[in-house]
Amino acid sequence: MQRAAFVLKVKKNLINEYKIHHQNVWSEMKEALSRNGWKNYSLFLASDGSLFGYCEPEISFEDSLIGMSKEEINTDWQKLMSKYFEIPEGFQADQSLIKLEEIFHID
Repeated sequence: MQRAAFVLKVKKNLINEYKIHHQNVWSEMKEALSRNGWKNYSLFLASDGSLFGYCEPEISFEDSLIGMSKEEINTDWQKLMSKYFEIPEGFQADQSLIKLEEIFHID
């Protein structure tokens, strides 16, 4: 099983609004994530806006991202989410995430 982790930064003044969106993720978005191998996917958010994501992709993480980039619902979701992140103008969050290297694991 593969494990993938990434970080992003949510704008501190928009944290509460960002959390509300993630309490109501569109069912079509969840289905697209599942179709593209995003299993056991979780997001963790610190009070300073640091966002940590973890998933166990069925295919490579890069292929999972490529698959999602072809999903129309993901394009809509990323447009909605882009205002919440500290990312370069004109970029989507899924184009700006920083993938982390796994350096230790224990079962």
